[in-house]
Parts: sequence; C-alpha cells; structure tokens
Amino acid sequence: MPATPTLDELAPRGADFTADPYPVYAALRGKGPVPRVHVPGSGDVWLVLGRDEVRAALTDPRLRNDIRHSATWESDGGNAIGLNMLQTDAPQHTRLRSLVAREFTAGRVEAMRPRVQRIADGLLDAFPPAGAADLVAGYALPLPLTVICELLGVPLTDQHHFHSWSTELVAPSSPAAAGAAAGEMSAYFAALIAAKAGAPGTDLLSALVLASGEQGGLSPEELLGMAFLLLVAGHETTINLISSAALALLRHPDQLAALRADPRLIDGAVEETLRHDGPVTAAAFRHAAEPVEIAGVRIPAGDSVMLSLAAASRDPGHFPDPDRFDIRRPARGHLAFGHGIHHCLGAPLARLEGRTALRTLLRRLPDLALDAAPESLVRRPGAMLRGVAALPVRWSRHLPA
Repeated sequence: MPATPTLDELAPRGADFTADPYPVYAALRGKGPVPRVHVPGSGDVWLVLGRDEVRAALTDPRLRNDIRHSATWESDGGNAIGLNMLQTDAPQHTRLRSLVAREFTAGRVEAMRPRVQRIADGLLDAFPPAGAADLVAGYALPLPLTVICELLGVPLTDQHHFHSWSTELVAPSSPAAAGAAAGEMSAYFAALIAAKAGAPGTDLLSALVLASGEQGGLSPEELLGMAFLLLVAGHETTINLISSAALALLRHPDQLAALRADPRLIDGAVEETLRHDGPVTAAAFRHAAEPVEIAGVRIPAGDSVMLSLAAASRDPGHFPDPDRFDIRRPARGHLAFGHGIHHCLGAPLARLEGRTALRTLLRRLPDLALDAAPESLVRRPGAMLRGVAALPVRWSRHLPA
C-alpha cells in the first residue's frame, strides 16, 4: 500500500503548508470530510475538517484524550512533564480543571485588566520615538509571558528561561534538545513547588501546592503537569494571537482604518483573528476507545483522530467567504478555543490580553506599518500552533501612555 501522505505533501504545487495551510484544507474538503493523513512523529490519523463534525467530536465520549486508548501507544513520547488536563478524560479531567477554574472566571480575569495594561504600556515605553522593532520579541511575547509568570508566582529573574524551554517542547528542534528542555523545566518546577510548600505566597501555584495536601488535591505528578500546562498554554498561544491580529490588520488596511475609526470594533478584531488565523490549528489528538463514525466515515477502535480547529473555523458552510478577514463579521461560531470539557480554560485571559495589547499598540503607534514583505515572514515551527516567528514593524510617531 502507498504511504499515507502528510499535509505538506498534499499542498498544491508551489504552495507551503506551514506558510498557508488553508488551501490544503479546502482541497481536502473536496475529497471527503475525514481524510487519512500522516503526521510525522505521531503516525497516521483521521483528519476532521468540518465545523459541525469537529464540534461534535470535541464532546464525543468515545474519543479520548488519554493516549493509552491508541492502538499504537507505547509511551507518552518521552518528553511529557507530569500529568496534565490535556492527557486526561472525565472524571480525572473534571477534578483537575475544578482546582484552577476559579482563577480564570470572568470576574477574576477582569480584575487583572489594570496590570495587563501597565505591562503593555511598559513594553511600549521601551520603544524609541521613531524606528523599527520585532513586534514578537518586543511586545507579543513578553506581555503574556509576564502575565502568566506573575499569576503562577514565577520570580521575575527566572522568566527568561521559560520561553526557550516551552518553545523547544512545543516545536522540538531535536529529540535530545526536547528531552533536555523537559528535564530542565521539570527540575525547576520541582524546586519552585518545594519552595512554595515551605513559604507559600498569594499566587496560583502556591494555592495549588497548599490544596495538594487536601482530599482530592493534586498528586505530585499532577501538580508538576498543571504548572507545565498553565505556563506553556498561558503564553505560547497568546503570543500568536497578538502577533497574528497585528499582522492581519496591517495586511488589511481597510480593516485597520475601520478599527481606528471605531475602537469599539476591537472585540470583533480579536474574534475574527481567532477565526481567520487562530493560534491553535488543531486540538490535542483524540483516540477512539471504540468504533466511531464521523460524517459517514468509520473510525476503528484504537485509531487516532486530529480535529482541525483551523479548518473548522473556515468552513464555508458556516462562514460566508471564509478566507476574507472581516472584523465586522458576527463573532459566534469559531472553535479557536475548542468546545466541551476541554474548552480553553484561559480563553477569558487570552481575550483580555489580546484586546489590551492590540488597542494599546494601535493607540500609541498611530502610523504603525509592516517593515517586511508579508511573504518573507517565517512561521513558528510546530504542528499544533500557528504564528509568525518575527514581525518587523516601523513607526514615526510614538504617543505617551
């Protein structure tokens, strides 16, 4: 039998799936709703493309996150840190989520708005009155990294380690480098957890450490996994959201002009970015605990399923002219944050950071412009996340906070 093709191999001639995956998704829709594709490092999977099918699969109890339901399971891959919510199903997932859910309610997140604003302004204060910069390194990255480290209680002097570790784990440059990053991050968190057990603070990690001694609290492996997941998910995706929103607006001057004319469109700009080019391209792999039928395709027990959030959010059956970026488009319906029990816990915080970052950027740099050809921009590596590695911009006016 011929080898199952990868998504890169399915790209139209001359196209680059990493740079623009959407033509591949569109072409695959014409061949069937659930094609079989090969994901390097993970094997053959069933790829679900349609918005309704993805939404239903996200809540189907027969599709499990626990990799032990995969017929090809041998290990967790070698670089897992602890045990986190993305690796578990109900009721274990429900227990883990309940321990941190109260920290991400709309009210708790809203109370963080002044601090997020101060961080955004502080970062832009460091920009020169006129000049150029990489918006990822200077703004989109340090803003969410600072927020999540402060929330967890990671000392300011240690924050520079985390992005390099998490990037290596999300998009490994080599198995050895990923293993080293996992070991270093595990050792750091183990030491930090021990320190907070002896002298707890008011941060989230201290609260989880204190609760770990109670009935239903986190085991040592779960505590380590929770710290890892909150740190990585709490900033890697938001980097992409902020930079992708800025890029989309700079590439669509009519939309940028509309937002400048009516700042109330900021919510629409963030939601349309999440739909049009969201930071997470696919949900964590699901594994069929029993035979499952999706859109008429029978998936045998033990097979793995990849739910494409990116393809679902450009499903032409739900979003007219789906490839068009339109900040006035009704926001409902995209699946950028998932759906069901695994709906992104940090969605309210990500939205707050995205709106604050974008609003502040456009207000303080009123003539912001791209400083590179769009086609020259390099995408961050990784099968599940999508964003630019660097976003060169320039400006000639810099307004005070």
